[in-house]
Amino acid sequence: MSDEMVLFVDDEAHLRLAVQQTLELDDITVKCFSDASRALEKLDRAFPGILVTDIKMPGMDGLEVLQKALEIDAELPVILVTGHGDVALAVDSMRRGAYDFLEKPFATNLLASTVKRALDKRRLTLENRRLRSAVGGRDRLEARLMGRTDIMIKLRRQIRAVAETDADILIIGETGTGKEVAARALHAIGPREEAPFVAINCGAIPADLLESELFGHEAGAFPGAIRARYGKFEHAQGGTIFLDEIESMPMALQVKLLRVIQDRSLIRLGSNESIPLNVRFIATSKIDLEDEAAAGRFRSDLLYRLNVITLRMPTLAQRLDDIPSLFTQLVGEACVRYKKDEISISADVLAAIASQPWKGNVRELRNAADRFALGLGLENDLQIDDHSNSAQPTTKLANQMAEMERTLIAAELTSNSGRLKDTYEALGLSRKSLYEKMQKHGLHREDFTRDDFDNHENG
Repeated sequence: MSDEMVLFVDDEAHLRLAVQQTLELDDITVKCFSDASRALEKLDRAFPGILVTDIKMPGMDGLEVLQKALEIDAELPVILVTGHGDVALAVDSMRRGAYDFLEKPFATNLLASTVKRALDKRRLTLENRRLRSAVGGRDRLEARLMGRTDIMIKLRRQIRAVAETDADILIIGETGTGKEVAARALHAIGPREEAPFVAINCGAIPADLLESELFGHEAGAFPGAIRARYGKFEHAQGGTIFLDEIESMPMALQVKLLRVIQDRSLIRLGSNESIPLNVRFIATSKIDLEDEAAAGRFRSDLLYRLNVITLRMPTLAQRLDDIPSLFTQLVGEACVRYKKDEISISADVLAAIASQPWKGNVRELRNAADRFALGLGLENDLQIDDHSNSAQPTTKLANQMAEMERTLIAAELTSNSGRLKDTYEALGLSRKSLYEKMQKHGLHREDFTRDDFDNHENG
């Protein structure tokens, strides 16, 4: 069975039902949503389908949905639907990148034919990407968490091992290492994929509003609570609750969160009724919570509930060999996102990139890749530390030279996708010298060829 799918967003239930029946009669799989944010959660660059959305909707309108969808994948076909016959709006939406525009009421055969054309385009786009990048069996996890260093291979194995379970997970890592990316990957490849992924930044919501935001409230629970509303925890029923920066959660609320995790139920503010909760919790922290618990700033009992499984996100400093290929991949994604032609990156640039500290980790590297793809250069990103006045040399000259040699060879291998002839010619070496230097530095050709990652990991 084909994985191709249509995501249809409209706030009118009768139209969702009509579209679903129309497309299913043409053997087209369709999932309908009244909430655009739920549909956007399904999208990534590997999504094998298209998006159809109404324009005039409460909350997030169709043009905003279009923008957010194209930020995820600039080549995703998005069809907009309106009942207002606004020609100017149609022109504007096409200018913004919409694939097509349908006016309600539309004929069923027109809807089906437009959707089929869009699916054909999506199929061709994904196939061209596979051929162009030659990544073979790279799956959605590897596309999200790129890298061939041992530490990244180990991380992906850990994620695959725990994704199918319902165990709560704590992800520890410095800023920019990709903690939320890992959390979304856990959700996407697990059994809760079709259910909501609700992200909550514990440090961004004011403390006096946090309890109501998470647990919901009944009418009259506090001044201004005119009507009852359910909170983010209830919105995540069946899915995943992502608690980002949990170290910033107030101590009083940590007690209530502990009770929710233990009992898998919650009580809204102003109510005595317990509501069952079927969710998985994934929490992140950029600091060591054990130290925080020892200092009395984080509840140790909550820590023990959360860290049934702990994943640690490596810094770029711990995966230096990934930097050239990661930068190349990020530049490629940026070119697609900004509708720029593909850019060839020289080995000299990759070597310079690999030599930088990147204290902001993948987030900082991604920003640099975006600027490079936009033609803004890397002058502000490539900063050379001046140790000339340092009282203590950091590394012996021989070690510095060896590391530079290794970086240059790795960068050239990355630039040439592992092709040895192109590499030793570019470096001005003989084949024998290149082999010897690769052996000396522990470099392996297969780590730089764009082959099947699964084969590499299982090998």
